[in-house]
Amino acid sequence: MGEGGAVDGDLVVNRRVRIPAAELHERFSRSSGPGGQGVNTTDSRVELSFDLARSPSVPEDLRERALERLAGRLVEGTLTVAASEHRAQLRNRAAAAERLRSQLAAAFAPAPAQRRPTRPTRGSQRRRLETKRQRSDVKRLRRSTDD
Repeated sequence: MGEGGAVDGDLVVNRRVRIPAAELHERFSRSSGPGGQGVNTTDSRVELSFDLARSPSVPEDLRERALERLAGRLVEGTLTVAASEHRAQLRNRAAAAERLRSQLAAAFAPAPAQRRPTRPTRGSQRRRLETKRQRSDVKRLRRSTDD
């Protein structure tokens, strides 16, 4: 598979979102770092791109949430992740797919429930004030009496 091709299988993000391979675009380039002579000849670095803003696979409510949460990472509505930590292109492809899947899953996740404020119990208030009184006494007793 060459420049601009798609990955081999669909990317399952969660129960509601399955991204077909045709919507994912890969780009390969040479990795930097260790690898000996092979690093100069193999295109093992992988960039995986997904056009979130125009994808028909993402429900509208999830798309809006993800576009808002990933705003700093998107370039014209497209999310791109790169992987070059492995020497083999196949392992970098899998790493990039997993990175994309986890970022999308986090962006699609619902917001955590709002914390319901609670009042301190009478006992906890009493203990707090008693501790403050004891600390005040300790500090008062440490003061010099040479006034």
